Amino acid sequence: MRILVTGGCGFIGSALVLHLVRDLGHEVCTLDALTYAANPVSLEPLKDSGRHRLAEVDICDRDAVRGTFAEFRPQAVMHLAAESHVDRSITDPGAFVRTNVIGTQVMLDAARELHAALPEAEKKEFRFLHVSTDEVYGSLPPDGFFTEDSRYDPRSPYSASKAASDHLARAWHETYGLPVLVTNCSNNYGPRHFPEKLIPLMILNALEGRNLPVYGDGMNERDWIHVEDHAKGLVAVLERGRIGQTYLLGGRAVRNNLSVVKALCAAFDRLRPEAGPHERLITFVADRPGHDQRYAIDCTKAERELGWRPQKVFEDALTETVRWYLGNEAWWRPIREGRYKGERLGLKAAG
Repeated sequence: MRILVTGGCGFIGSALVLHLVRDLGHEVCTLDALTYAANPVSLEPLKDSGRHRLAEVDICDRDAVRGTFAEFRPQAVMHLAAESHVDRSITDPGAFVRTNVIGTQVMLDAARELHAALPEAEKKEFRFLHVSTDEVYGSLPPDGFFTEDSRYDPRSPYSASKAASDHLARAWHETYGLPVLVTNCSNNYGPRHFPEKLIPLMILNALEGRNLPVYGDGMNERDWIHVEDHAKGLVAVLERGRIGQTYLLGGRAVRNNLSVVKALCAAFDRLRPEAGPHERLITFVADRPGHDQRYAIDCTKAERELGWRPQKVFEDALTETVRWYLGNEAWWRPIREGRYKGERLGLKAAG
């Protein structure tokens, strides 16, 4: 199958593209603007496969997107390209509206144009999978879980822009008949994660003996899914999901932020005991504005309908993630010394 993946040089996108090409044998075109969080090095294992190509294209560039569709003629689209860091959205919300809202509209229009021109048999097989986040649902009460019927209640510029893109995807299905599927996932972790997010930031700070900054009291809760489990879930939705439906993909691993950081410290104490104990590096800093208290996903629908379920055990996979960063300095060192040095973002509005 020919699959167009947007954002394929990013964290989740690269895991997905590697799975599609290496494990499943699909032909993939990665469409990526190669902004700060993208890293083409992540896809270097595919350079000799003959089944992968990279198109450096901004999803907001209508002509370039249409040209890529016309040349590659995908049989499916998996749309992951997005601005995704909450702290950055606080500082520069306009970039999030542009990419996540306008860019999604451009992608939907290009897919609709291609879909309309397909022969009837190919039209029935075409799919547009829009990949989103559980943050669109806002904050949960203690012990609560999101389901596909949860009410939208975004609290940050990032989650508001993703909520808008979700609604656009569903509207293109209802209005134009585009065969759309939507997924909302919990927090991802694993290798090749840009180090502005909690887990990779803590790993690199611990590796360098720097403070491990925890927002507020560290009791904010998140459901964690390994990026490889997520990639397999996305493929399951693409292959077996019902058109027009939404599927929530989570890892059934709800942890508060402080416990995650302590688990990372424990992993470092095992792998780099000479620098321990690493918990001495934990520091508490001012909380993020509008910081949601709890996200947690009930992924029963995906498990029941698709036969998919998360396989990774959180603490074990977290240790393996630490081990990956220890063994892949060539991947993260250029980022740490160039695009992002670990500074805090989102403390105040730009301008």
